[in-house]
Amino acid sequence: MAGGPPKAASTIAVLMGGPSAEREVSLSSGRECATALRQAGYDTVEVDCGPDLASRLREINPDVAFNALHGRWGEDGAVQGILEWLRIPYTHSGILASALAMDKARAKEVFARAGLPVAQSVLAAREAVEAGHILPPPYVVKPNNEGSSVGVYIVRPGSNAPRLAQTMPETVMVESYVAGRELTVAVMGDRALCVTDIITTGWYDYDSKYKTGGSRHVLPADLPPEITAACLDYALRAHDALGCRGLSRSDFRWDEARGLAGLILLEVNTQPGMTPTSLAPEQAAHVGISFPQLVDWLVKDASCNR
Repeated sequence: MAGGPPKAASTIAVLMGGPSAEREVSLSSGRECATALRQAGYDTVEVDCGPDLASRLREINPDVAFNALHGRWGEDGAVQGILEWLRIPYTHSGILASALAMDKARAKEVFARAGLPVAQSVLAAREAVEAGHILPPPYVVKPNNEGSSVGVYIVRPGSNAPRLAQTMPETVMVESYVAGRELTVAVMGDRALCVTDIITTGWYDYDSKYKTGGSRHVLPADLPPEITAACLDYALRAHDALGCRGLSRSDFRWDEARGLAGLILLEVNTQPGMTPTSLAPEQAAHVGISFPQLVDWLVKDASCNR
């Protein structure tokens, strides 16, 4: 099987599900992508990923693996390593970019070296976090390597140190709380698409992201031109700094009262949600790229040699 981009891919294995905390989100993304790929003319096999993934892929022998996995193992470089070993071209970012983006602390180091604005943060043992304030409140406590706002705690001024769920890892990230509007930008190859303003009644948590009516998306966001331009520029620079390919999505907070100084890059998602109404496909549609066209582009961009 060739290692470079496919010339005439016909059979696509859509990788979905998996064992992470974001399994249900991934199943939804995978089903939607499989439907769109069929509309684009591909023979598509849906694969709920488990320990037998390598042997299943050998049986299917796909031209391309469409990675619709979310969370650990699917977007942290693990499944990318399997696909590299099998020499199956795959969509989205490669091993290193995936691993870096999933490790929030290391990604922040990369962003800071690239001159991008990030929030103050430290890694701390969960016992220390529960014993007292690691940073002055308000601050956020979250896993260093999960997505979809899984396991996020906001500690407000006047609150006690948080009691963390037993499912939280032994080491967590403690990050200064960034006030302001929730903004996001999708990058498709070398193009930042647009800025979405995410409207919620509170924190943009798991329910706000995935439950009906949990949030409202305004695109293009009603922002000063300087802030729009900075969001697009920062997203593309973050995508490049990590070495991403295909589709990514950068999330920001913007404190209007502080102008450009109030724009902070939170993180980059190398496997953004992939239903037609998810943030990245929604931005693609806004600039004239339908969902079947988007998944077709991702298949044609697939690789396993970078």
